[in-house]
Amino acid sequence: MRPLFSALFFVDRLVFLNHLILASLLVLTSIGVYADSGAGDEPQLTALSFDAALDLAERNTPLLAAQNEKIAAAQAAAIPAAALPDPKLALGVENLPIAGSERGQLNGDSMTMQKIGLLQEFPAAAKRAARAEIAIAATERVHAERSIARQKVRAETAQAWLQRFYLEQQVALLTTLTQENQLLGSAVQARVASGNAKAVDALLPQQETLSLADRRDVLQQQIDGAKALLKQWLGDAAYLPLGGVAPPLDPDIAALNRHVHKHPELVAYGPMTAQAEAELREAQAQKQSDWSVELDYQRRGLYPDMVSLQFTYALPVSTATRQTPNIVAKQHALAQLDYERESMLREHLVQLEVDGAAYRSLQQQLQRVDGASLPLAQQKVDLSMASYRAGQGDLASVLAARRELLELKIRRLDLFSQQAQLSAKLHFAYEEIGQ
Repeated sequence: MRPLFSALFFVDRLVFLNHLILASLLVLTSIGVYADSGAGDEPQLTALSFDAALDLAERNTPLLAAQNEKIAAAQAAAIPAAALPDPKLALGVENLPIAGSERGQLNGDSMTMQKIGLLQEFPAAAKRAARAEIAIAATERVHAERSIARQKVRAETAQAWLQRFYLEQQVALLTTLTQENQLLGSAVQARVASGNAKAVDALLPQQETLSLADRRDVLQQQIDGAKALLKQWLGDAAYLPLGGVAPPLDPDIAALNRHVHKHPELVAYGPMTAQAEAELREAQAQKQSDWSVELDYQRRGLYPDMVSLQFTYALPVSTATRQTPNIVAKQHALAQLDYERESMLREHLVQLEVDGAAYRSLQQQLQRVDGASLPLAQQKVDLSMASYRAGQGDLASVLAARRELLELKIRRLDLFSQQAQLSAKLHFAYEEIGQ
C-alpha cells in the first residue's frame, strides 16, 4: 500500500504547487504587462491585460478611425453652412443689332450697350440661421455616433477578453487533473502489480486522461473563437498571452436604471432631434423671400458710360403646394424621432430588467456552488479515496467522484464567465457613461 499512499501524497502536493504557480503568474502579470524593446523605443506589449485590450481596441480599430474621419468631415462641412452664396460676375451685350447695315456692330446703334456687373444673392436670414443649426446638430450627431461605436468596441472587447480568460482557466484545471491522473495511474499500476487491485483498474486512469484530452480540445476550439473575436478589434495582439486578472465589475442594477437615458444610443437622439428641428425651421423659412442685388457698369458707344442697380425678390406665391407640404413632412419626421426614442428607451429598460434578473440568477447559482455543491463534491471525493485506500471501494467510484468535482469546478468557472461578461455589458453600456 505504501506506493499508492506515496503517489496520492504527491498528487495532493502537485495540486497545491499548481495553484501556487498560477497565483504567482497572475500577480506577476498584473504588476506589469509591458517590456522595454530598447532604449528610446516605445514599450512593447508582451501580455494582454484587460485594460491594455480596451486601450488597444480604442487606438487601433478601424471602426473608430472611420468615425474620427466622419467627425472631421462634418466639422469642415459646418464652416460654410451659413455663408452667403458666392457673388456672380455678369458680362454681356444688350440691344446688339442682328439685321440691317449695323448688324453685329457694337458701336453702330446708340442703344447697344456693353455691360459688366456683379450679382449677390441674399437668402432669408432665417434660412441661413437654420442651415447653421443643421450643420452644428449634424456634427454633434456624428460625435454621438462615435460614442455608440466606442461603447460597442469596449463592450465587445471586454466580453471577448473575459470569455477567453475563463476558458483558459478551465484548460488549466484540466491540465492539473491530467497531471493528477498520471500519478494516480502509476499508483494504480503499482497496486495491481502487488495484487491489491484488479488489472482492469490500470485502464481506468488512461480512459479518464483521454476523456480529459477531448474536453481540452473543445475548450481550445472555444479559446480560438474568443481570439478571433478579439482580433476584430485588436489585430494580431489578440494572440498575445493574457495578463492580469479579471476586473471586479459588480453592477448596481438599481443605479443603472437611473443612467439608462445616458446610453449612447439614446443620447444620439438629442442631436438627431436638434437637426430635425432645424430642418423644420428651414422648411418654414422657405416662405420668406430671398433677395439679390445686381450692380452693372454699361458702355454705349459715343454716349456717356452708365451704371445700373437692380434688386430682385423671390415671390413664394404657391405655398400651399410647395412650402407647406415640406413643412408637414419635417413635422412628421420630428414626431417620428420622438416615438423612436421612446421605443428605444422602453427596449433598454426591458433589456436592463432581463439582464438584471440573469445577473441575480448567476449570483445565486454561484453561491450554491461555492456554499454547498463544491464542498459536498469534495467530501465525496475524499470519502471515495479513503474507501479505496482502505480496500473497501473501487477505483471507478473514485474517478466518478473526481469527474463530478471537475464538472462542478468547470461549471463554476463558466458561471463566473457568464457573470463577468454580463457585468461588462452592463458596465460599458450604462455604468461607465453614468460616472
